[in-house]
Amino acid sequence: MAIQQADKLLKKHKDLHCAKVLKAIGLQRTGKQDEAYALAQEVAALEPTDDNSLQALTILYREMHRPELVTKLYEAAVKKVPNSEEYHSHLFMAYARVGEYKKMQQAGMALYKIVPKNPYYFWSVMSLIMQSISAQDENLSKTMFLPLAERMVEKMVKEDKIEAEAEVELYYMILERLEKYKEALDVVRGKLGEKLTSELQSRENKCMAMYKKLHRWPECNALARRLLLKNSDDWQFYITYFDSVFQLIDESWTPPAEEEHSLEGEVHCSIEQAVNFIEERITEESKSSRPLRGPYLARLELIRRLRHRGCNDEYKLGDPEELMFQYFKKFGDKPCCFTDLKVFVDLLPPSQYTKFIRQLLDVIPLVAAAENEVALPGDIKALQQHLCVVQLSRLLGIYHAMEKKQKLAVVRELMLRYRHGLEFGKSCLKTELQFSDYYCLLAVHLLLDLWLEGEEAAVWQCLTLLEEGLSHSPSNAQFKLLLIRIYCRLGAFEPVSELYSSLDAKHIQHDTIGYLLTRYAGSLGHYAAASQSCNFALRFFHSNQKDTSEYIIQAYKYGAFEKIPEFIAFRNRLNSSLHFAQVRTERMLLDLLLEANISTSLEESIKSMSLSPEEDDIPWKDLRDNRDLTVLFSWDPKDRDISEEHRKLSLEEETLWLRIRSLTLRLVSGLPTLAHTIQPKNSEKTAENGVSSKIDTIRALLQQLEAAVDSGKKFLEQKIQVPVRQKLSPNIHCECIVQAAECT
Repeated sequence: MAIQQADKLLKKHKDLHCAKVLKAIGLQRTGKQDEAYALAQEVAALEPTDDNSLQALTILYREMHRPELVTKLYEAAVKKVPNSEEYHSHLFMAYARVGEYKKMQQAGMALYKIVPKNPYYFWSVMSLIMQSISAQDENLSKTMFLPLAERMVEKMVKEDKIEAEAEVELYYMILERLEKYKEALDVVRGKLGEKLTSELQSRENKCMAMYKKLHRWPECNALARRLLLKNSDDWQFYITYFDSVFQLIDESWTPPAEEEHSLEGEVHCSIEQAVNFIEERITEESKSSRPLRGPYLARLELIRRLRHRGCNDEYKLGDPEELMFQYFKKFGDKPCCFTDLKVFVDLLPPSQYTKFIRQLLDVIPLVAAAENEVALPGDIKALQQHLCVVQLSRLLGIYHAMEKKQKLAVVRELMLRYRHGLEFGKSCLKTELQFSDYYCLLAVHLLLDLWLEGEEAAVWQCLTLLEEGLSHSPSNAQFKLLLIRIYCRLGAFEPVSELYSSLDAKHIQHDTIGYLLTRYAGSLGHYAAASQSCNFALRFFHSNQKDTSEYIIQAYKYGAFEKIPEFIAFRNRLNSSLHFAQVRTERMLLDLLLEANISTSLEESIKSMSLSPEEDDIPWKDLRDNRDLTVLFSWDPKDRDISEEHRKLSLEEETLWLRIRSLTLRLVSGLPTLAHTIQPKNSEKTAENGVSSKIDTIRALLQQLEAAVDSGKKFLEQKIQVPVRQKLSPNIHCECIVQAAECT
């Protein structure tokens, strides 16, 4: 319909540029890309300057994923209308989309000369910083780009033209990147620093960062102390306070006799002062109408640090077991109590674990209906307290030490408590979690322990309990994630797609948890589902490039300059994602498997994918493992939890498998070239067509594949337990692929 309307309009007005572009957009959206491109180029060659045509062409080029054409469009417009602020700003944004930082700098200055507004000037300055970030030579970055940016800002400072907070932030960023921490500190503490008001404690945080860089621990300590006096619940300042105290102790620093301790005021430089300061904060907190957790946790943190350093002063703060008990009495009904205490359980001696748990249970108001029945909580607060104790019991390894019968008895008790707890959540919406959901999860974790120990029936009971839990809490992601993992381990992929879809993963989650779906679908024989899940993930990765460019443009428009390097780093991290490389490789292999039936169609498919056996576009050295391996809750003790070593081994295995699959894809892409009629050896035609070179390429790839397979075998022979087992298995080593290629 849109194309027809455009044609009608063009019959009356043959030279109406906008109508031609609108027709091109219609053709693009109906799949006629070549016609759309030809029509768009016909209009672009006329170098239109009307806003409607330019905007329509911009939309079309974005849909074609050709942002570089937009720059040419506005370059021509700016030449024809050199004093247009609008066209100059559009040209700058067009350069931003393609990362032409040098041209962005020039466009920014050209815009500032036409319309001398501060934002345009600082667009040019920020483009210099981006040139320094993208420069391959770090020396060039610090000797040319950043000093030039610094001089440009200093010129504005001297002329007293700094107007906005964003401009001060940019100046601070330049000095920090030049490692001129003293100058950066002076800026923040000076008159310009008064403009830093948009974020709470922005000025203080920047001062703190510079004090740390300069190793000015007295100022660091005094500032942290002063901020804690204002807000004794800010954990980041407790950490800074302790760090600075122990740095001063190690340096044997003493305050001057007559002068002030530091620019920021009084300094604490001894353990006694730190102990007294924390005790004072606790005393002050006891007078507060709202209970604050910070001071109590700070006391435990100080004990841990003193113990780590081998100091004998920790007794002055009290017994850790008693302090944690008192903390539980005060905050045990809060869901955060477990995560708070989890950090400090290593302060307890293992011999006291059982006693500590009993001590906590004794203060929970539980009521038993009869003498031999399980005592149950009477309200939500008591339920939360008991849940905290159950979680601590697993964390301390008490459940792991039990026999099979004891574990099953605990599972029955936990499910009894779970079903009883559902009474407190009768009014909960479907989108809300039940208060007792953790009981069900903990019961499932116990059954999974039994399954891993060889109890086959336990896994079926796990599925039953999880499905029951999901019926009461349809929005509980943990139930769904566990079901996905268990179904996949059992080889039952049918329900997995629906479960993953119900998680409603958003944006970056397609990279962090997408592996839970994509890594099983193909290996379990669900090729259509595997292809669909890969396409779903790839849509996110492909949109990342376009979306990030828009975020960068918005950051320029609103002066959020400090966010621009973050957006660039985010885009680069996604482009180098291990998961991205995996799903892209698997999707192409699946497409070839499902669609290419004969040699001709295989050749066409390979051509449409722009595959070449000589090219390897996976950034092996820069691969980033963005998987969230802790997405599933775990209450396991440290010795059973995922360690950094586990992560490294998992990444090694994933990379090995990706290399095997990538080489397989490249080998398959080279097969059609070998199917052509091969002339006798040493013939001139063979040399001309380059068939011999193609064969050499295939042989080289075969050798690489054999080496990758051997590496995979050696890895498997180590029998290392990794958190997420990939598709490498003793029975699948790709020898069939190697042999098939050799026969060809």
